[in-house]
Amino acid sequence: MIEAKLVDAISSGSRHENQSLSHFASVSTDSRVKRENGLFIPLVGERFDGHDYILDAIQGGATASIWQKDKPIPESLPQTFQLYYVEDTLAALQELSKKYLQAVNPIVVGVTGSNGKTTTKDILEAVLSTSYKTHKTQGNYNNHIGLPLTILAMPKDCELIILEMGMSDFREIALLSEIAAPDYAIVTNIGESHIQNLGSREGIAKAKMEIAEGLKANGVVIFDGDEPLLQSYRNPSTLTCGFNDKNYYQVTDCIGDERGYSFTINDSSFQYQLPLLGKHNIKNALYAIVVAKKLQISDSLINKGLTEISLTGMRLERKEGLNGSLVINDAYNASPTSMKAAVSVIKGIGNFTKRIVILGDIYELGMNEEELHRSVAEVIDEPITHAWLVGEKGKWIYDELQKRQSHRMDIRRYETKEDVSKDVIPLLTEDTIVLIKASRGLKLETVVEEIIKQG
Repeated sequence: MIEAKLVDAISSGSRHENQSLSHFASVSTDSRVKRENGLFIPLVGERFDGHDYILDAIQGGATASIWQKDKPIPESLPQTFQLYYVEDTLAALQELSKKYLQAVNPIVVGVTGSNGKTTTKDILEAVLSTSYKTHKTQGNYNNHIGLPLTILAMPKDCELIILEMGMSDFREIALLSEIAAPDYAIVTNIGESHIQNLGSREGIAKAKMEIAEGLKANGVVIFDGDEPLLQSYRNPSTLTCGFNDKNYYQVTDCIGDERGYSFTINDSSFQYQLPLLGKHNIKNALYAIVVAKKLQISDSLINKGLTEISLTGMRLERKEGLNGSLVINDAYNASPTSMKAAVSVIKGIGNFTKRIVILGDIYELGMNEEELHRSVAEVIDEPITHAWLVGEKGKWIYDELQKRQSHRMDIRRYETKEDVSKDVIPLLTEDTIVLIKASRGLKLETVVEEIIKQG
């Protein structure tokens, strides 16, 4: 429920109708969404203006709207419908979310990073919900519009909110951090995503560390201590996590198989169990463990949460393939760093005789995109048996493999993903594992749909 007094706090003018509402059941920026007793916030973009759809919003259940002062009011607007006048509806949305967050006053955990932020968010929820009523970012609602909407969807009895923060340029994370005012801020890692806007990995590190700008007075920043580019950000309010012994929290005694990993922290006797593939996910879990420890959650409850993780789809997702094969669906998105990590996962698990990687284009890499694609070939070697590349940019990985690898590996390049499905199906047996990964735009999950066991 959204209190009307919070709307009043961001209003810079008077209401269209002098009636009072005790609360709104929901807030939406999409007039197509059916919401009973909803507050509609019409945003203005380059090619659309939400004010034009106010009547549709009313049909969908909206009972009030924030309204930009310079926009004309439709003559057919019902007299009982309330308007709250503001200078800018986007700024109003953001300010409203800040005030609602302050009113509910949950513990706030912010998560950013080039890779792993969604997985870390999911692990955080699994672990922290053992002791707190939690709310988290859904889907990709992690930008200057999505984050405020996530906050406004928070139940009034929420005790802890987990907010994913995405960006494509400088100062975007800073804005989100100022809105969220995190108690705990996590930076998962520094990769190459959005390097075309940020210029370098150093620029990416600087942009990600903007998450500290809105930190509460006694807040803590938790980040990847194995990343050289983050070493200059160490200070008394930071905690580092990783595998090397210079970290405040170090992963020790790590043992893994195709079911996941067990590990300890700082050579302690307690063993954590993580049912996820990929050694990099141990570090993602460690971020959640550190927050849990700061919140006095016991190790037994932490382990209970870890065993109940429910990940957002298409992130090293295990699927039963045709004829008993194992398919690893990591098709949600990709960067050179995450693609290399995924290939390493396939190399390191099980006793499969056929290890097939189907990889595609990586987008938003800027001027160095060819070099960064070619770098993926560095990790594609034995025991990988088949390396099949899809798309225009995937050709660079193919070319590099042709130069590097022996003829024992089956290396192919495909123009379309449909042809890949046809060729891989005959290879699927109980001793086959297949990895599928590319940037979101390529939608390689359609290959997964073709080769998994149906029903």
